[in-house]
Amino acid sequence: MLGVARDEWERAGYQVRGAALSGIAAEGLEGGSGIASRTIASMEYQWEQGRELLGPRDVLVIDEAGMIGTRQMERVLSEAERAGAKVILVGDAEQLQAIEAGAAFRSLAERYGAAEISDVRRQHEDWQKDATRALATGRTGEAIHAYAEHGMVHAAETREAARESLVEGWDRARIADPDKTRIILTHTNAEVRDLNLAARDRLRDAGELGQDVRVSAERGAREFATGDRIMFLKNDRGLGVKNGTLGKVERVSPDSMAVKLDDGRQVAFDLKDYAHVDHGYAATIHKSQGVTVDRAHVLATPGMDRHSAYVALSRHRDGVQLHYGRDDFADDRRLVRTLSRERAKDMASDYPMYRDRDAEAQSFADRRGLSGEIRVADAPERKGVEILAPRAGTSRQMGEDSRTPDIGGDRGAGEAKAAAERQSRRGMFDGLKLSAAPVKAAEPAQGAKEKPAPKRGMFDGLKLPQRTPTPEPAKELPARAEQGQDRDFRRAVERASRSAEAVLQARASGGPVLEHQKVALERAVQALDTLRPRASDDMAEAMKRDSGLLREAAAGRSGPMIEAIRQEARVRADPNLRADRFVERWQQLSQDRDRLYRAGDMAGRKTLGQEMAGMAKSLERDPQVESILRGRTRELGLEIGMSPGRELGRELSRGLGISHDRGLSR
Repeated sequence: MLGVARDEWERAGYQVRGAALSGIAAEGLEGGSGIASRTIASMEYQWEQGRELLGPRDVLVIDEAGMIGTRQMERVLSEAERAGAKVILVGDAEQLQAIEAGAAFRSLAERYGAAEISDVRRQHEDWQKDATRALATGRTGEAIHAYAEHGMVHAAETREAARESLVEGWDRARIADPDKTRIILTHTNAEVRDLNLAARDRLRDAGELGQDVRVSAERGAREFATGDRIMFLKNDRGLGVKNGTLGKVERVSPDSMAVKLDDGRQVAFDLKDYAHVDHGYAATIHKSQGVTVDRAHVLATPGMDRHSAYVALSRHRDGVQLHYGRDDFADDRRLVRTLSRERAKDMASDYPMYRDRDAEAQSFADRRGLSGEIRVADAPERKGVEILAPRAGTSRQMGEDSRTPDIGGDRGAGEAKAAAERQSRRGMFDGLKLSAAPVKAAEPAQGAKEKPAPKRGMFDGLKLPQRTPTPEPAKELPARAEQGQDRDFRRAVERASRSAEAVLQARASGGPVLEHQKVALERAVQALDTLRPRASDDMAEAMKRDSGLLREAAAGRSGPMIEAIRQEARVRADPNLRADRFVERWQQLSQDRDRLYRAGDMAGRKTLGQEMAGMAKSLERDPQVESILRGRTRELGLEIGMSPGRELGRELSRGLGISHDRGLSR
C-alpha cells in the first residue's frame, strides 16, 4: 500500500523519505515500499549538521510510529512544521509501546482520527488472520485458544524443558523446509542467548558448522563458525547494515568476518572496526517488530504482556509455535491472563486537572482500581460514561472456558439457577466511573433503614453517557444513508467497539482501566452520537441482546452491529415493538423463575422477581407501552382483565408478591 502511495506522491512532484525508530523497521519499510529509509536518530543527527533538511515538497513516512516517545515525536513534527513538510505516521498503538516516555502516536490517533487497515495480509490461513485480528483488539485469549486448537501451543514442566522442546521443533522444521525463513522469539536478552546456544548445538551435532573461532564482540566473547546465523546490532552506513540485519557467516577469523546478508549482499569487516554482532537464531520480541518470516517459534515468559504477545504471535506467514513452562505458568489460563495484561503507556493529557485535593485523591484511587478500598471524605460522585457490554449468557464471555461440560442434575433447573447466579454477581464493570463531576449524594433520613444495594447481572447497567430520562420520539435510521455519512458512521461504530472492548479486556485481565482508555471511549461515544443522536443508547441495547456484536465490530466487521443499532432505533420509535419486547422478556423471566421454584432455589427466584418488579415499575415512564399491554394481560400472566382505574405496573408487581412502592429494594 505504501508503495502505491509513494508512486502517487512522486508523480505529484513530492520527494518521499522514510524513517523508523529501529534499523530493522527502517529496512522493512524500504524493502516493502521502495521508500529510501533510515532510523529517526540518524535523520535527526543529519538535521543537527544542517544536512538533508526537510522542505515543503517532502513527504516523511514514519513506520512503527507507536514505538516513538513523546519528546522524539515532538522534535520530528516540529521540524516538519517548520519546513512545511507532510508527515505520514504508520503504526499500531496496540503493539510494543514506546521505550521513552509517553504514547504520542496513540494520543494523536485518538485526538485527530486515523485511517485504519482491517485486512490482514501477512498470514495465509483465514483462521490465523482471525487470530491476528483478535490480538489487535486485545482478545489475546481468543487467539491463543485458536492456536492451541491447531496444536501450536505446547506446555512443558519447566522453562528449560520448554526451551528444549522449542529448539527441537525449530530444528525439525528447518530440516524439513530449509528454504523457509524462521525466527525464535522471547522476551529477554538472557533468554535469547540461551536459545542461540541451544540452536547452535543442534547445528553442531548435524555437522553444519565449521570450526569455532572465538571473537571479541561488543557483548562479550562469542564463538562463531562458518555457517552460523549472525545478527548485526548497530547501524553502519558504510557496511550497509542496520540494528537487526541478519546474515550467514561465510568466513571468520579472530580479527575479521565475511557475511552473506539475507538480501543477498556480501559484506566483510574487521572486528576492531565493527564488533556489534551476535548469533542470529533467536531475537527479542522488541527487535522483531516489523519483521516478517514464514515461521516463528516463541518462548513465553512472565515478562510478556498483550502488546508483546501481539507482536510475537503475528510475525509469521505460515505458522507460529508457542512454548511455555509450567514453572512460569501453572496452566493455560495463567498463560492467557499474563499475555492479556494491558500495559499501554499513559500521557499527561489523558488525565483531567483537578483543583480540589480530595477529588485528586479520589481520581488516583479510581485510576488504580482502588475505589472500593480507599474512600475520600466528601469525594464527589462521578458520573458520565459507563461501559456498554453484553448481557450475560448470550455468548461466551472473555476469560471463560466454554468447554466446561454440564454436570448432572435437572437441566432446566440448572439453566435457570445459572441465570440467577449470573444476575446476582456484580457486573464486570459495575461501579466503573469515568468522568468526574461534583454531585452531592442524597443521605437517608434519620432512623430510616438503609436499603441494600441491588444485585446486578454480570453486564447489567453498562450504559454509555447519561442522558435526560424524558422520553423523546425517535426517527427510524435510514436503511441506506449517503455514502460518505454511512462510511463515517461505520468507522465511528468500529471505533466505539474497539474502545469499549479495550476497557472490557482490561477489567477481564484483573487490572485497572487506564485513564486514556476511559478518555478514548468517551470521545468515541461522543463522535458516534454526533453522527446519529442516541446511537450509543441503541448500541448498548443491541449489546445486551447479542454479546458477539461487540467483538465483530471491533474486528472491523460492523455490519451486524449497525443493523442491530437500526433495529433498536425502530424499537424506540414504535411502542408496539417495545411492547413485544417487554412481553418476550417478561415471559422468559417468568419461566426461569418457575424453574428455580421447582428446584428449591428461593434466593435465585427472588433475584429474578426483583428484575421483573423493576420492569413493571418502568411502565410508569412509558404510558404508550402500558396502554398496549393492557390488551395483552393474559400474555403477562394476569388471568383477569384490567379495569380502567388500575395501574398495570402495580398489578404485575402484586402478582409477583413484591411491593410496587419498594420496587427493587426488597
